[in-house]
Amino acid sequence: MSVEKVLETMKAAGKPLKAGEIAEKAGLDKAVVDKAMKVLKAEGKIESPKVCFWQPKA
Repeated sequence: MSVEKVLETMKAAGKPLKAGEIAEKAGLDKAVVDKAMKVLKAEGKIESPKVCFWQPKA
């Protein structure tokens, strides 16, 4: 599922990423990444250390 792929991509990067960067690295459409990130945000699995950048919660 794309949610796991997005989270794994974020973990592998080791730094906060923009949604567009995640889409590029994961090989997914940005709309798919946006939906997956919405789920991850709701589940409390990701956080935003600065505007427009996201990373997995520690």
